[in-house]
Amino acid sequence: MTGTAPAAPQPRKRQGAARQKLLDAAARRFYADGVSATGIDTITAEAGVAKMSLYNNFSSKADLVLAYLDARHEEWLNLYRRRVENARDGRDGVLAVFDAYADHARFAYERGFRGCGLLNAAAELPAGDEGRAAVRRHKEQVEALLAEHVGQLLAARPEEVNPVAEHLAFLLEGAMARAGLEGTAARVEHARAMASDLLERL
Repeated sequence: MTGTAPAAPQPRKRQGAARQKLLDAAARRFYADGVSATGIDTITAEAGVAKMSLYNNFSSKADLVLAYLDARHEEWLNLYRRRVENARDGRDGVLAVFDAYADHARFAYERGFRGCGLLNAAAELPAGDEGRAAVRRHKEQVEALLAEHVGQLLAARPEEVNPVAEHLAFLLEGAMARAGLEGTAARVEHARAMASDLLERL
């Protein structure tokens, strides 16, 4: 069984080794130090490329931030796809979403786990910023995946699907916030157990 996430608009992309080096460097620095605190010079120095290479691949720092947000979400989607491959039913599908969040939390981050990289970045961006809209789209994709799996469990009660999916999404994101403060995946693992209990009672 597989879940299909709706496609999100992508920032301008150019292929090449320099672009990937810049994205990798931005991912490390944005997550460890924050978007606002990380300048272009820091990123190009860490990537080991000339400053002009950044502007040959991204129109601005904001464009790079958008690419980072999409790349980080795609990273999570790949974790989810691997988890959901073995799902046998809707319950397993929901738990695959939680497991993929826990997998992301267990990565060997330079300065430890600091919570959801998307929400961390969004918190630094002003209201109306395109990056915040991108994060909202990505979170809506996660909730849509939960709704897809819950729908398999509640085929005879479709009116309950979205409220249950929203409940699970709140549980998941709240657990990630606490996990980020505590620096471990433990809260996400606890949230998974709570989700499993909730699903058993549907």
